Amino acid sequence: MQVSRRSFLKLSGGAVMAGSMGLSLKPVQAHAASLKTRYAQETTTICPYCGVGCGIIVSTRNGKVINTEGDPDHPINRGSLCSKGGSIAQLSVNKNRLDRPLYRAPFSREWKAVSWDWALDKIARNIKKSRDGKFALKNAKGQTVNRTTAIASIGSAALDNEECFIYQKFLRSLGLVYVEHQARI
Repeated sequence: MQVSRRSFLKLSGGAVMAGSMGLSLKPVQAHAASLKTRYAQETTTICPYCGVGCGIIVSTRNGKVINTEGDPDHPINRGSLCSKGGSIAQLSVNKNRLDRPLYRAPFSREWKAVSWDWALDKIARNIKKSRDGKFALKNAKGQTVNRTTAIASIGSAALDNEECFIYQKFLRSLGLVYVEHQARI
C-alpha cells in the first residue's frame, strides 16, 4: 500500500484525535460478570405444564425464586425447555399472583379476600357435607361399597407419580369413585 505524505498526516491526525477522545488501540482485558445464581440454592423439580415431565432447576436466594432453567442432567429434556417451561419463574415472581384466597358467595358478583384458615375450613365443611349427603354403604345388590358419587376429582400434570399415588389414596379414603387424571385438560 502506497501512503502519500498527505494521507499519512491525515491518518496520524485521526489517530491523535481518537486518542484524545479516549479511544485506544491497546488490547482490551475481558472480565467475566458474576452469575446471578452465584451462592443461590438450587433445587430440581418437574415442569407443571404438560405430561412430558421436563426437569427444571430452580435457584432461590433468601426464600425467593431468582432463576429457573432446564436441567441438563434430566433424561427427558436434557436442559431444554419449551416456551411455557422457560417462563416458569413467572409462576412465583409475578406482581399479579394471588397471595391469599378469594371467595365468592353463591349468587354474588363480588370476590372477597379471606384467610387461609377460613378457606380450608370452608373446603373441609363442603367436602364433609357433600360426602355425607350421598355416601352409600351398600349398593342395590347389598354388597358393601363405601362410596360417594357426589364428589369428583380431576388431577393435573403438576403432580409427579408419588404425589398422584398419595392423592389417589386420599381420594379413595373419602370414598370417591370418579377420579380422573388428564395432563392436557
